[in-house]
Amino acid sequence: MNTGLRRIAVVGIAASLAAGMAACGSAKQSSGSSGSSGGNGGGAVKIGLLLPESKTTRYEQFDRPLIEAKIKSLVPDAQIDYYNANQDATQQQTQVDTALTKGDKVLILDAVDSKAIQSSVQKAHDAGVKVIAYDRLAQGPVDAYVSFDNHKVGQLQGEALVKAVGDKAGSGQIVMINGSPTDPNAGDFKAGAHSAIDGKLKIGKEYDTPQWDPNTANQEAAAAITAIGGANVVGVYSANDGMAAGIATALKAANLSVPLTGQDAQLDAVQRILAGTQTMSIYKPYKPEADAAGAMAVQFAQGKGLEASLKPTTATNGSGSKVDSLLIAPTVLAKDNIKTTVVADGLYTVQQICTPDYASACQAAGLQ
Repeated sequence: MNTGLRRIAVVGIAASLAAGMAACGSAKQSSGSSGSSGGNGGGAVKIGLLLPESKTTRYEQFDRPLIEAKIKSLVPDAQIDYYNANQDATQQQTQVDTALTKGDKVLILDAVDSKAIQSSVQKAHDAGVKVIAYDRLAQGPVDAYVSFDNHKVGQLQGEALVKAVGDKAGSGQIVMINGSPTDPNAGDFKAGAHSAIDGKLKIGKEYDTPQWDPNTANQEAAAAITAIGGANVVGVYSANDGMAAGIATALKAANLSVPLTGQDAQLDAVQRILAGTQTMSIYKPYKPEADAAGAMAVQFAQGKGLEASLKPTTATNGSGSKVDSLLIAPTVLAKDNIKTTVVADGLYTVQQICTPDYASACQAAGLQ
C-alpha cells in the first residue's frame, strides 16, 4: 500500500473510532480505581489485558501503553489488570483464571498458542466475560477480533523479496524462515508469502521457528547456508524483524549480502534497512489496532454491542467460530519511506534512528 492509501486507512479508522465512541508472569494492575464510572450501568469497567511475550519489543513499548491509554481516555477510572505470559501458553491459561477471579468483565487476549487457549476462552464465555482476540485470532467462542490483514502481510513480504532478488532468481535458492507454528498469524504470513514466491523463486530450505526465537532463526539460517552453499543463497524470507536480527548475524558470518525481509518495523530493523543489511519490513501502525481494542473493550464492559465501525467484517478461527472483526491494512517499509511512515507517525524520532553508527546512512536517505 502506498503512503497516501495507508494514511487514508489509518485516518479512516481513527475517525470511525471517534465517531463510534462521540506481570511479567503475574498480574499487574494499571493505575486507576475499580469504582464505577458514568455510563456503564452503575458497574465497574474492569478489563484484563493479556499479552503473549516481551521478546518482541512492540508489546511492552507500544501495544500495552496504547491500549491502556485508549481505555483511560474513554473511562478514566477503569480498572485494567495487565498480564504478560512470557511466551508460556500454560502460564497464560493461569492468567485468564486469575483475571476471571478478579472479576474482569472483558479480556483483551493476544494468545501465545491459539489452540491451547481455547478452553480458557470457553471458560470466560461460560462466565459471561467477553473476549477480544488482539492481533492473533484465538480459538473458542471469541466475541471480537482486531488485527491486520495477515495474508496480505505475507504477500507483501514475498513480493518485496521477489523484486529484490530480481534477475538472480534463476541462479540460486532462497531460505524461508517462518514464524511459530502455534501462532495462527504465522500460518497466514506463510501462506501469503508463498502466494507471491511460489513459481518465481526456488526455496532451498524452509523452517517454522518455535516461539519466533531469534537465536533459533540464527541457527536455522546458518544451517541452511551450509546445506545450500553460500554462493547459492540469493535471498532470505524472515517472517519478522526479531528473527531477521538473528538471520542478519548468520549472513554476516557467512560474508553474504542478500535480500532479507522482516515485519514489525522494530528500531533495529529500521537501522538495518538504512545500512542495507535488511531489505524491508512491514509497518503495522499500532495505534489504530490498539485504539480499536480499547474501544471494543469499553463498549463490551458497558454492556453495549459493538459499533458498526468496529466490526466491518468477519473472520473464522481455528475452532470454526465466526468472529466480528476489524482488519487493518499493512504497509511495506523500505529505505525510501522511513521518513513518511515511522518518523511521521511518531513511532521513532530521527535521533533514535540515526545514532552515530547510522549517521552516514541516514544522511544518504535524507533523514539528516
